[in-house]
Amino acid sequence: MNARPRNGSLPVGPLVAAIGAVLLIVSLFLDWYEGDLEGFTVFEVLDLLLVLMALLTIASLAGGLGLVRTAPSPALSLAVALFTIFVVVSQVLNDPPAVANGDAGKEVGIWLALGGAALMGAGSLLAFARISLTFERRLHPVSDADAAETVDERSPDVDAGSDPERPRR
Repeated sequence: MNARPRNGSLPVGPLVAAIGAVLLIVSLFLDWYEGDLEGFTVFEVLDLLLVLMALLTIASLAGGLGLVRTAPSPALSLAVALFTIFVVVSQVLNDPPAVANGDAGKEVGIWLALGGAALMGAGSLLAFARISLTFERRLHPVSDADAAETVDERSPDVDAGSDPERPRR
């Protein structure tokens, strides 16, 4: 039995964007500002909005992989990612009201959120451009014994040990 190659395609954009979305969600559990101020502690509604944007991006991954029937359009995913970048950058530049003094330093969470939002944007741009990796999958390698049996089954007038292109005398 010969292994037939199957061509597959992996959409890169939704995968990169989903990794960024997971980073964004993880960043909300980390400190964003000095003084043990986590993302979920600092924001009133903005944290829930960021989680919603990240979940929409993860839904676009499921759609890109064909796991769900109706997937968000790449244009919608790009708009979500750009809005997420805007929100995170606004928090980098302007401290939220929960940070009483404007001298509070930035912690690792806000930078991880910025990186996650950037990955969401880059992945959404790749998805919008429909860039994907194409690969060839094989079921299993063909051994010499299997190949000889296949030749025997297909044409009885060809010797299994000889060249299948040359007929027997």
